[in-house]
Amino acid sequence: MIILRSKAEIEKIRTSCGIVAEILDRLVEHIRPGVSTWDLDAISEELTAKKHARPAFKGYHGYPYSLCASVNEEVVHGMPSKHRRLKAGDIISLDYGVVLDGYYGDAALTVPVGEISEAAVELCTVTEECLYEGISRAVSGNRLSDISHAIQDYVEKRGYSVVREFVGHGIGQHLHESPQVPNYGPPGRGIRLKAGMVLAIEPMINAGGAEVEILEDQWTAVTRDRKLSAHFEHTVAVSENGPLILSKRKNRFTKRFG
Repeated sequence: MIILRSKAEIEKIRTSCGIVAEILDRLVEHIRPGVSTWDLDAISEELTAKKHARPAFKGYHGYPYSLCASVNEEVVHGMPSKHRRLKAGDIISLDYGVVLDGYYGDAALTVPVGEISEAAVELCTVTEECLYEGISRAVSGNRLSDISHAIQDYVEKRGYSVVREFVGHGIGQHLHESPQVPNYGPPGRGIRLKAGMVLAIEPMINAGGAEVEILEDQWTAVTRDRKLSAHFEHTVAVSENGPLILSKRKNRFTKRFG
């Protein structure tokens, strides 16, 4: 069932998303060679507690951490580790969510660690740009797959591939709600978008093939060919006046490198 949120509910989701955006911006400040993904998880928990919110991912289907920290070929759901220390040239996806007063917020971005290769810059740039291409189609009256097709078309024209196994989702009083929001597909399909829908749009884009596999920890998804992957996400409300990005943050990859 797809729930149309009232303006008051959307403001509650915006508040949760604001906390997520602030925490992601703070985490970006800590990204440097030598920092462990365990450290980043601890920082995110501490900052969330100060906001009187709760980490959305911790305990979700048994996931043991607050942050998903996915490095290089890791696509999503990278598990923080004391032994995984960032190195110059890495890229890391930071995926975070909180719940406050019964409403969820969710967002992600990919961050460079020191100087990164031109190929990594291009991958991250295209992935962030395709997110905004998808968001631009989150308009009342469009079809759901108009978002999906805009992302896929933008990415594949630039020689990258779209992950199929993981998709975006509705969000509100649960972390994952209907509808699912794939990052691929033909336009003009699926439900008609209506004001009040709130969607977490999150393209995961690979430098090589689209295929992924899950590591032995049963969480971390990696590219099968072990080439780089990037991930960006915003929570977006459909309104009569166009898409509203509820998880706006200071840091944008293309702003730093564009």
